[in-house]
Amino acid sequence: MLVMTARVDKKKIAIIVAAVILVIGGIVLLFSGEKDSEPTAAVSVSGNDGRVAFLRDFGWDVTTSPTETSQVRIPKTDSAVFERYNALQKSQGYDLKSFSGKTVMRYVYKVNNYPGAVEPVYATLLVYKNQIIGGDITDTSAKGVICGFKKAPDKPAQLPTEAPAEKPTEAMAPTNPTQPT
Repeated sequence: MLVMTARVDKKKIAIIVAAVILVIGGIVLLFSGEKDSEPTAAVSVSGNDGRVAFLRDFGWDVTTSPTETSQVRIPKTDSAVFERYNALQKSQGYDLKSFSGKTVMRYVYKVNNYPGAVEPVYATLLVYKNQIIGGDITDTSAKGVICGFKKAPDKPAQLPTEAPAEKPTEAMAPTNPTQPT
């Protein structure tokens, strides 16, 4: 039987371990750096309080419980309505195409502080496995618009209107509504 021993210098090991940690830390920072050009997508929320807090973070004062809760299926096949709605989602840093065919929860809250609102305004959140994957703010007046979550003093990001305005979430057929609209 052959036994080998080696003398290990603790300083060299400490230097090697520190170098490895610095390299790993650098790689993590390199790949997890925040991009200024697009917002963070798929925000994690836990329960109703988390969803309300998400909307309040954008400056929206909403009812404390949803006016509607339902399950909707994200379409597997693209349509003009879905493409326009997904363009709005992409402008916010979301992309619903990666959820094609999935059933997600749809929570609708009444917005109480939409500037100049004469008709009800609603905030819709699309949630999959406690992650917000998309949504919008919808002004239901005759000349109302569908815009992103960001509350801007000038003109909010709006859904492109090449065709008559349709509520895009209606293209996603409810599979189990719990409350009527």
